[in-house]
Amino acid sequence: MGASDPEVAPWAPGGAAGMAGAGAGAGARGGAPAGVEARARDPPPAHRAHPRHPRPAAQPSARRMDGGAGGPGSGDNAPTTEALFVALGAGVTALSHPLLYVKLLIQVGHEPMPPTLGTNVLGRKVLYLPSFFTYAKYIVQVDGKIGLFRGLSPRLMSNALSTVTRGSMKKVFPPDEIEQVSNKDDMKTSLRKVVKETSYEMMMQCVSRMLAHPLHVISMRCMVQFVGREAKYSGVLSSIGKIFKEEGLLGFFVGLIPHLLGDVVFLWGCNLLAHFINAYLVDDSFSQALAIRSYTKFVMGIAVSMLTYPFLLVGDLMAVNNCGLQAGLPPYSPVFKSWIHCWKYLSVQGQLFRGSSLLFRRVSSGSCFALE
Repeated sequence: MGASDPEVAPWAPGGAAGMAGAGAGAGARGGAPAGVEARARDPPPAHRAHPRHPRPAAQPSARRMDGGAGGPGSGDNAPTTEALFVALGAGVTALSHPLLYVKLLIQVGHEPMPPTLGTNVLGRKVLYLPSFFTYAKYIVQVDGKIGLFRGLSPRLMSNALSTVTRGSMKKVFPPDEIEQVSNKDDMKTSLRKVVKETSYEMMMQCVSRMLAHPLHVISMRCMVQFVGREAKYSGVLSSIGKIFKEEGLLGFFVGLIPHLLGDVVFLWGCNLLAHFINAYLVDDSFSQALAIRSYTKFVMGIAVSMLTYPFLLVGDLMAVNNCGLQAGLPPYSPVFKSWIHCWKYLSVQGQLFRGSSLLFRRVSSGSCFALE
């Protein structure tokens, strides 16, 4: 979802992060897990023990496998599963880092190359700013290929900490009481389940975001040093010392509020929209109803992430604002008093979605701070 995470997206981690585990959209009425329905239908224990009446009561292992509820044998697989998720997340983060790096430089208004003349779909001549590929090639010319991965280390640490935090929270607060939405539920019951599940996911996302945000701030500042060719933030430990000395403890949490608000709006918007579409617009008599419901949440995630992009932009700009780097000072950026001040400024300039597109970027008034 941008320069965070995505995460969220992240959406995963969400960003991206954001949708994984919320569980209220795609397939919302496609059926509950076998173990959940088995508990609802199971007869008394004496009858269940009868050999002629086997029941799939031992199947609610979907939550146990991720270390959520414990149980026999689940503890042995939990560390391995968590390590696998951390490794997989690290690979995705490393591969996507150049994309996020270019996006961040565009977000702060750094446009080192002149626009080129082109035509739009109506045949009119317009000026286009360099695309992601042209921008990335420019970074390689200046810093070499390794330059595309500036700020990667703290970002890897941030994402790993977020993943471990979510896994640990599932162990401490297992989602045993959260029931999956079933196509047999009435509207009131299914909505109650969606609200309960989204609330649980929101709690995990907010806690993991708060714990990982200091590393996110360090990563952002390492990357925007490209603008002024500074070397103030060179390592994680030294960066922690500099931020604490110059800005105090609050310096690690600049830009946190808009990121949290974006995460919350994304989760609730995506899950509730997907639920209402699946419940009221997708008819069970339609032959492809299950297939449509399985994609509803994915499509809603894309739509809602576009609407919540300004929160991501404001959060990232606040993370680098007035920190002693050229990218966070005039003429690239005014010194903002708060994230609301930053939001209002971007809104007046018509730049609340700056950096959301990396391929076709038209020049508009106030397209970057340096041109104002």
